[in-house]
Amino acid sequence: MSLEVRVPALPESVNDATVLTWHKQVGDTVKRDENLVDLETDKVVLEVPAPRDGTVLEILAADGDVVQAAAVLARLGDADAGSTPTTPAAASAPTTAPATEDTPPEAPAPAASAAQEAPVLTPSVRRLVREMDIDPAQISGTGKDGRILKADVMRYLDEHKGTEDSDLNAAEPPPPEGAGGGLPAAQPLRREERVPMSRLRARIAERLTEAQQTAAILTTFNEVNLQHVLDLRQRHKETFEKRHGVRLGMMSFFVKAVVEGLKAFPVVNASVDGKDIVYHSYFDIGIAVGSPRGLVVPILRDADRRSFAEIEGCIKEFAGKAKDGSLSYEDLSGGTFTISNGGVYGSMLSTPILNPPQSGILGMHKTIERPVAENGEVVIRPMMYLALSYDHRIIDGREAVQFLVTVKECLEDPSRLLLAI
Repeated sequence: MSLEVRVPALPESVNDATVLTWHKQVGDTVKRDENLVDLETDKVVLEVPAPRDGTVLEILAADGDVVQAAAVLARLGDADAGSTPTTPAAASAPTTAPATEDTPPEAPAPAASAAQEAPVLTPSVRRLVREMDIDPAQISGTGKDGRILKADVMRYLDEHKGTEDSDLNAAEPPPPEGAGGGLPAAQPLRREERVPMSRLRARIAERLTEAQQTAAILTTFNEVNLQHVLDLRQRHKETFEKRHGVRLGMMSFFVKAVVEGLKAFPVVNASVDGKDIVYHSYFDIGIAVGSPRGLVVPILRDADRRSFAEIEGCIKEFAGKAKDGSLSYEDLSGGTFTISNGGVYGSMLSTPILNPPQSGILGMHKTIERPVAENGEVVIRPMMYLALSYDHRIIDGREAVQFLVTVKECLEDPSRLLLAI
């Protein structure tokens, strides 16, 4: 008896999803709760588990298809059904004619040979080999059961680029003697690859464009001396990690400093809704995290109530979820202010873009030892440039600058964070 595998219920405001990757193919056996397919939405990747043990009888949505909630993705059969599905090529193959006195019997082709003649390809790989005019039988697959992946096709192209260039060089006639100018005798192949934006990338593009078109974005800068923060971390990092099981990083100091600034200037923690200003009495701080799918901003909720250890633990968890694509809608929903650390990639200075409907975002940058003046003397200190982008429709320059100065003062004297002064 077959069982339909359907698209799970999608969160509110999400209308559809895109089939990202099938982890099982027709004929594969699956275990209950084993992931069958990944569905990509505007924010996260959803895993669709097998509802029971069984065998994949049919796949009804190919990679790249857009599916609605409750749509049928596949059908599962009983695990012990023992039926072997046939590919279209095998179903249409002519049967061997019976032997006669004049026609000697033909030896049947080995099963392995037939599999090489008709490899199973996903829709995306099938499209790629067709566009590049490649015989898939020449490609060694590294996927499950030797299936050909897109990476296999690209590796095949790279490996054979030199051969193709040599063939072109041999076929190119030599230039006439004395001929000058013009292009060299042979040019290397130049390829272009057109791929659709992922749902997440398209959503990021949409929201950033929306922010620039609807908000009056202005950025103010300052610099902060992180000597005391670094000294504090150095003195207590081993004890902190033994006590709490997590490293004492820089971000917890910045989160605490930002919360103090938002308490002092509530409008920076507010948002615009039509002609209204919405003030938030809570502090849900978005922490921008890079992931294989693009930039995501999980939300650290009630940051004002969390200890340094709790903040560091949440950030570590966010980083792990972002890496393996397991962030949930709850992790990414809401937020009243965002912190983005471009310094981990080497950025020295930037102007971050607002994350609508938020009205402020703090950009951190790389810490660099620079000469600064202290008490009439030039000393070397670990300095970082800070950038606050804000919505000038509701935040005046005075409030933005004073907010950033508050953050700077809290970081240059971390004891203020402990004493809440």
